[in-house]
Amino acid sequence: MSRASGDSGHGGVNIDHREIARFESQADQWWNPEGPCRSLHDINPLRAGYIAARAGVAGKSLLDVGCGGGILTEALARMGAKMTGIDMGEKPVDAAGRHAAASGLTIRYERTSPEEFARQAPASFDGVVCMELLEHVPDPQAVVHACSVLVRPGGDVFFSTLNKTLKSFVFAILGAEYILRLLPKHSHDWRRFIRPEDLSAWARASGLEPVHAVGLHYNPFRRTYALGGDLHVNYMMHFKRPSAGPTA
Repeated sequence: MSRASGDSGHGGVNIDHREIARFESQADQWWNPEGPCRSLHDINPLRAGYIAARAGVAGKSLLDVGCGGGILTEALARMGAKMTGIDMGEKPVDAAGRHAAASGLTIRYERTSPEEFARQAPASFDGVVCMELLEHVPDPQAVVHACSVLVRPGGDVFFSTLNKTLKSFVFAILGAEYILRLLPKHSHDWRRFIRPEDLSAWARASGLEPVHAVGLHYNPFRRTYALGGDLHVNYMMHFKRPSAGPTA
């Protein structure tokens, strides 16, 4: 797993300052469906629908880890969830708060890391979602563990990320960033992509049980996503924290 100079995982702040700066630069355009975050807007109904179908969201206390400008956070709030969003980027969190207020939604946003928030609020949420974050941090395993600490016994945890395969390099980097220009160049580092078996191993080591995995498939011409069995590029995984047993 590559690490940016000056960043650290265990024993340090688990951030890549270059990634933070890139997301900060996009904050003003976060809610523009034709802007640099348009792929997040396109995929959002599918992500929110998958979470709702697998675990239910209405009336539940959910945490969005790496919430950015709040695209998924707001979608889940509109489904009836009591939402909290955390992110390390100051400008995206500010943009998220402003948009929620303008939309008449009550969402708690904080600028903090998942590791620090886990120390402050262990076992505080019915569910935790962490979408498109793991491939952007130096130590993704630490984030997985933090999510396991934050969820209550019997609760659900969802991750989405990119598989480390030749197909993901061709589709997610060459295709999406350079040929179709769906994303800004250098949005991803293939060396940081994560195999499903590694994500499952990290989750199990933190006391989470795997429940389901599904691939996300994108049609760039129709700008639509669909779920399928192929996990070779984008994928989502659903885990549960057992009703009893240690996680910290």
